[in-house]
Amino acid sequence: MRIRRPSSLLLAVVASLAITLVAANPAAAVTLQQKLSVLYDWTQPNATSYNGWNSARQNQGAWAEYAFDWSTDYCSSSPDQPLGFDFRLSCYRHDFGYRNYKAVGQFPANKDRIDDAFYYDMRTKCQSYNSFVRPACLSLAWTYYQAVRAFGTVVVSQAELDRAAQLKAEGLRLQQQQAAAS
Repeated sequence: MRIRRPSSLLLAVVASLAITLVAANPAAAVTLQQKLSVLYDWTQPNATSYNGWNSARQNQGAWAEYAFDWSTDYCSSSPDQPLGFDFRLSCYRHDFGYRNYKAVGQFPANKDRIDDAFYYDMRTKCQSYNSFVRPACLSLAWTYYQAVRAFGTVVVSQAELDRAAQLKAEGLRLQQQQAAAS
């Protein structure tokens, strides 16, 4: 006759209950330190960081247990695509960093890095434009960066937009002259 050991049965019940609780509440499995680690990885001023964040942005459901705030107003009250230069994703990642670090009470210690990542993203975007209009894009990127550094939000004056428009127009004029001379 075989005698069941109560400790084995109890262990099986406890293990089953633990698995059920974790499956029913996956958010409880993510610690603050884990969330901060992912935030840190996704708010660096480099391509690896941007690509990781962008991949997660496109598959937010896979990150649901982290309870990230994916909301954005893009470039706030400034144009998201000034003069046709598309800064939407740069502004989106910037919002992501600000909102999520504020939510965990770690914003002041991380603000400068988030702003630097914003500037990196815009400069990288500017590299996708031809060399004739790139100076105008870079000028706007610098202006947007200085605004978030000073005010925490993108606030760009019409005069700054006009100056960048002049740079772009001059670049396009030079491009046309070069093409005509060829």
